[in-house]
Amino acid sequence: MRARQEPEVDTWDFPRGLASVAVMTRFAVEHGADATSILADTGLSEADLDSADRQIEARTELLVVRNLLRELGARPALGIEVGRSYRISSFGIYGYAWITSPTLGEAISLALRYFQLSFAFCTPVVEVHDQQMIARIRHDRIPDDVRQFLVERDTFAMHRVLGDLLGRPVDIHHARFAFAEPDHGDRIASILGVHPRYGQPETSISITAETMNQPLPQANQATLTLCLAQCGELIDRRSTRTGIAADVRDHLLAGSATTGIAVPRPLDAVARELGITGRTLRRHLAADGTSYRVLLDEARRGLAEDMLAATALSVEEIAARLGYTEAGPFIRAFKRWTATTPAAYRRTRR
Repeated sequence: MRARQEPEVDTWDFPRGLASVAVMTRFAVEHGADATSILADTGLSEADLDSADRQIEARTELLVVRNLLRELGARPALGIEVGRSYRISSFGIYGYAWITSPTLGEAISLALRYFQLSFAFCTPVVEVHDQQMIARIRHDRIPDDVRQFLVERDTFAMHRVLGDLLGRPVDIHHARFAFAEPDHGDRIASILGVHPRYGQPETSISITAETMNQPLPQANQATLTLCLAQCGELIDRRSTRTGIAADVRDHLLAGSATTGIAVPRPLDAVARELGITGRTLRRHLAADGTSYRVLLDEARRGLAEDMLAATALSVEEIAARLGYTEAGPFIRAFKRWTATTPAAYRRTRR
C-alpha cells in the first residue's frame, strides 16, 4: 500500500447545509410524494430548501430519510435512484473545488480533507496501491433502519460525481457490499459495469490507478486556491465550538501556557479537570458530532498557525512544542489541515 487517507472526522454527526435535503425532497415530489410529508417533524418548510446559509444537524437529515422511506420505501432501488440525483452542483463551493482540481485523485483527496462539507453518512477510507484505489465505505455507525438506503445513496452519489468529473462513466475495478444481494442487483451491476460481490465483510469499490491520474478538463489552480479558502472558512463557521467541546478546547489551550507544550494532553486528564470520566467525555463529544482527536487537531492547527506567523521558531521547534517527536509528522499533518506546508504558510503570512 502506498498511501491511506481518511476524513478528519470519524462520524456522520456533523452540521450540514440543506442541499441534500432539497435533493431528496424534490426526488420524492417528482415521484408522487408530498413535500410536507417528507419534511414532517424537521421544522423545515419547502421554502427553506433554497437557503444557502442555513445549517441543520445530521439527525434532521436522518428524519428526512426516514420520511422518504415511509413514503417511497416500496420503490425498487430507491437508494440508488436518490444517490444518482446528486450532482456536483449539489455540493456548492465544495463541489466546484473538485472540478478545478488537477486530477481525479487530487479531487478525491480534497473531498476527504473537507469531508465536513459533505452530506455523507458513510465514511470513506481511501487506500492507494500501485495498481488501484480502494475506497472502503464504513457504515457500522449508521442506524440499522436506514443503513442500506444510505449505503446505496452515498455509494451511487459518489459514483455519479466521479463520472461527472471525468466527463464519462468511471471504470470500476471491483465492488463489494456487506449486505445480501437485493432484488435490484441487476440494476447495480448495470450502473457499475461489474457484478458486485455481496455478503462481504466490508463495503468497498476500487478504480484503477490510471483513472486516479486522469487530468480533469476544467482544472484551474487559481480558481482551486480560491475555492479551498472558501471551503476552509465554511468549515470554520460550522465548527464554532460550544458546550463541552468548547470546554475541552479551552483546557487544551490553557495547558500550553503552563507546560510549554501545546498539546497533546491525555483525554482522561482533561476529563478529570472537567469533573467527569473519560468515557463520559467521549460520549458527550460524540453527541456533539466531534471527538477528542478532532479537537486536538484543531488546537494544534491554531497554535501552529500562530507560531508560524508570529515567532521565529523553526519548524522543528514548533513540531516539538506541539508534541511531535519529529518534524516530518507535523509537516504532513499541517499539509492535511491547510493544503500547504509550514514553510509556505509562513512565507504567505510575512
